[in-house]
Amino acid sequence: MTNNFKEPENFNNYDILHEYREKQYIIDAIKVGDTWRIFRVLSELVEGFEKLSQIVPAVTVFGSARAKPNSKYYKMARQITGCLVEYGVSTLTGGGPGIMEAANRGAFEHGGKSVGCNIELPLEQKPNKYCNILVSFHYFFIRKLMLVKYSSGFIIFPGGYGTLDEVFEALTLIQTKKIKPFPLILVGSEYWQGLYDWIKNNALKRKLIDKQDLDLIEILNTPEEVVTKILRFLKLK
Repeated sequence: MTNNFKEPENFNNYDILHEYREKQYIIDAIKVGDTWRIFRVLSELVEGFEKLSQIVPAVTVFGSARAKPNSKYYKMARQITGCLVEYGVSTLTGGGPGIMEAANRGAFEHGGKSVGCNIELPLEQKPNKYCNILVSFHYFFIRKLMLVKYSSGFIIFPGGYGTLDEVFEALTLIQTKKIKPFPLILVGSEYWQGLYDWIKNNALKRKLIDKQDLDLIEILNTPEEVVTKILRFLKLK
């Protein structure tokens, strides 16, 4: 078979390779204007540290923003945080609707510190009306830092990708000893048991995690169990 391809005049492999690399790494190019974002990052960190340093002890509650006030888990979140207020435990959430609203509402209605770490999104997320302390963030990673740094436990209700992201973020930080272990409670075995079983039957079975890594997860089903677990960890009961 005859190869009729003819290399064009002035063909230079180096030029093409250089152009390819420029396109490949264009997203990583640091422009002069981008460096000024550092100051916005610093300002968000400072504001978060100043506003949230006085809320401990606190628990962070995660869950679906789509949960309705008449749903089982909305009512449970509201009840749990309302009970924790009686022991001086603050409530920390992402500040949005659904489970976040329920958790803030429970703390707010019982006179506790109800904290919302709201995130600015293209489809604007409005903070719920039950936050008596509100901090807004532009950067997800700073918001995540605050939700972990000032929390003595995660209470996680059924939710979507954002909720799952928070579950595995916390598990990774504890597993790698970047933060001290604290209760990571998944509320509702009907929702979470399948995920737990998958991790056990796949990740653990294949020795991709250790047995103690699986033990970091606890599934509970009642508000009483959740409140008791948190209070015992905080040595308040």
